[in-house]
Amino acid sequence: MEARRRYHRYMPSSDASDTPRRRIVEAAVELLESGGPDAVSTRAVAAAAGMQPPAIYRLFGDKEGLLLAVAEHGYAQFLESKRAQFDPQAADPVDELRRGWDMVVEFGVSRPELFAVMNSATGGRTDAAHRAGLEILHGRVRRLAARGLLRVNEELAAQIIRATGLGAVTTWHSTPAERRDPTLLTILRESMIGAVTRAEPAMPAAETGPAPAARALRAALPDEAGVLSDAEQRLLHEWLSRLAPENGTPLA
Repeated sequence: MEARRRYHRYMPSSDASDTPRRRIVEAAVELLESGGPDAVSTRAVAAAAGMQPPAIYRLFGDKEGLLLAVAEHGYAQFLESKRAQFDPQAADPVDELRRGWDMVVEFGVSRPELFAVMNSATGGRTDAAHRAGLEILHGRVRRLAARGLLRVNEELAAQIIRATGLGAVTTWHSTPAERRDPTLLTILRESMIGAVTRAEPAMPAAETGPAPAARALRAALPDEAGVLSDAEQRLLHEWLSRLAPENGTPLA
């Protein structure tokens, strides 16, 4: 929720006053984020904005036009935050790259429905906003190149940064909530740092103790029945799960 409040601080300049367009777009965003794209019907949006459905058709043409305006709204919020966060004078361009990557992933993780609409929208101001975001990314990459810190060429570096960020968001949301591990995001970010720059990735410390051995034993156990009795299999599985849970930190 904190991320959502932060990104709501900025309103697109075209919606800066309390206009019908702004009320409709804000209502559509709220419905999108609470109920997904199917909740953004012209009737529901009009009711939430305190207006009649014909106003939506007059201002946006149809539902697709409304979703395009929602994407523009999201890009405006995102770009304002991105520009505020970007510091071309930052002492360490690698740390600045980390912060930029984290910001993109935080936006996608905290606002998945809006993020999806933004990434599927094309045309008009969304294309312009997308290009503006890429300019900021390329600015970060150029600073790395100027310091002799790039491991690959600038275009490939930008592609890797974008691909790992989008992949992180997609994987996070496609994973059941009870199996999500924030360590995944750190590892993906640091893998990107290692692939793009000459800096040392700040990877999480490798596991020590019995957990690696327990995982190896679990992987090596035969699948066929008969080696162990059912009771022995259950007991062994309990022991291995305590030493190395399939999702989470080994028990102390």
